[in-house]
Amino acid sequence: MAKRKSTKAEPIKIKGFYRVHIVENGKVVGNSGWHSNAVVNNGFSMYLTDLLGIGANSKQISRMMLGSGTDPAATDNTLNGEFNTATYTRTTVTFANVGSKTARFTATFASANSHITASTTLGNIGIINNTTSAGTMMAGKSFATSQWNTNQDVNATYEIRFS
Repeated sequence: MAKRKSTKAEPIKIKGFYRVHIVENGKVVGNSGWHSNAVVNNGFSMYLTDLLGIGANSKQISRMMLGSGTDPAATDNTLNGEFNTATYTRTTVTFANVGSKTARFTATFASANSHITASTTLGNIGIINNTTSAGTMMAGKSFATSQWNTNQDVNATYEIRFS
C-alpha cells in the first residue's frame, strides 16, 4: 500500500473591519480610520455556520447600527448604547462581494432621515439582520468618539474578510 503524503491544512481566517466618516456639506469632517471588529458568538453561529447548512436559525446582514456604547461582549445580540432604540434607526446596507473573499456592507445615515434629534457622541458600530429589537447582531466594535450633529451624515463601511 502506498504511503499518503501528509499535507498541512491551512485554516480559514475571518477578520472584520470597519470605517466611519462624518460628512458635512459633502466634506469628511470626521474619520475613524479602518479598525478591526469583534464577531459575537451568534455572529459565527447564525451568519456563518447555520447559513452554510441552511439552518433554521440562519441570518443575513441587512442593516447597520450606530451607538455611543462600548465593545460588544461575545454573548451580546445588540449594540451597547445603540441610538434611538425606541424607533430603531438602523439603516439598510448595500452589499458587494469584493474579490470573492470580502463581504462589504456600506450604509449612509443621512441627516435628512433624522437618525438623531440632537448632537450626540458617536462611539460604536455594528451589523445586524433586522430593523427592530428582534434582530441578532453579527459583529460590532467601538472607536474613538466623535460628535455627530443633526446636519451631518454618517457614511460607514463594514467588511468581513476571509483568507
